[in-house]
Amino acid sequence: MELWVVLVIAYLFEFANGWTDAPNSIATVVSTKVMRPLTAVAMAAVLNLLGALAGEAVAKTVASGIVNPEVVSLDTIAAAVLGATVWALGAQYFGLPSSESHALVAGLLGAGYAAGGLAGLEWDGTRKALIGLITSPVGGFFGGLLLMVVIYWIFAKVKPTLVRRIFGKAQIASAGFMGFSHGLNDAQKTMGIITLAILIDRAGGDASAVPEEFGVETWVKISAAAVMGLGTLVGGWRVIRTMGLRLTKLEPVNGFAAETAAASVITGAGVLGIPVSTTHAIGSAIMGVGATERLSAVRWGVAGQVVMAWIFTWPSCMILGFLLEKLFARIYPPFVLVSVVVLSGTFLYLALSRDRRQRADSAVLASA
Repeated sequence: MELWVVLVIAYLFEFANGWTDAPNSIATVVSTKVMRPLTAVAMAAVLNLLGALAGEAVAKTVASGIVNPEVVSLDTIAAAVLGATVWALGAQYFGLPSSESHALVAGLLGAGYAAGGLAGLEWDGTRKALIGLITSPVGGFFGGLLLMVVIYWIFAKVKPTLVRRIFGKAQIASAGFMGFSHGLNDAQKTMGIITLAILIDRAGGDASAVPEEFGVETWVKISAAAVMGLGTLVGGWRVIRTMGLRLTKLEPVNGFAAETAAASVITGAGVLGIPVSTTHAIGSAIMGVGATERLSAVRWGVAGQVVMAWIFTWPSCMILGFLLEKLFARIYPPFVLVSVVVLSGTFLYLALSRDRRQRADSAVLASA
């Protein structure tokens, strides 16, 4: 497969990543009516870009720690990213907060196994991803819960109107922190994929010739972050409703606690090179904040739907990556590629059509 085809697929995934993860950065600040939806999305897009330029630890983990470079080909990368993209757009169509981070890792594992069996997989990066799978939701939930308890203790005797005014301003900063952390962790995953594809191409298709030590070129950082920012500007209004309105009722103080807890978890993981899910972190933090009121304050039925989407991400994307790698190897690759792109385009069209209706609801929310 040609390098430019793989790059197009990678940028399509990055666009879907920005689009479907936009709600994770702004759902709480929109639902608490602190910021208008379009203003919040624009802020998230800019800070995603700045966060993406702030490091490359996660990019290196994805590029060299998930699959064995000696068995990786451009077809393998394309299969992994295509599988993750189909899953992301499908989840967006159904309004479920999906984890593109784990979708990509699972897709790489499935495609890598199809290419070379267990010898095609690397443990170091996979171990980090599994650590993130646990620490992201656990850290988000208990971080949000504990921070909310501390805030309640400090502001116990302060008038509710003053608390709302204070945290209405503070939540703008926490939403910005959330957007920055999203770029620091999520944007780097596609940077790693693009860098690996370029290195393999420069090595003449011989993955074993790819150097063990490498950096992410500046143009890769800027282009990947810009594409994700564009996806963020499109926004995912159905997921905003799920994350910010349906999980639990939020006030600015709740939104501040949830965003600060989630962004702290994501930033810490980004510095350590651990790919984590923004969706897991903020979704769990919202649940933790809601649980401080009372357990019934969290709509556990909706939370259960979200958790099930998280659980199914790994096996589904592993299967998709495995099947696409096998299809690329046995069937005319352009036919497989066109078929998958058509499927992705269908999900994209249907999701955009639904989002238009959700934009009308968000406008009502902002003006209320």
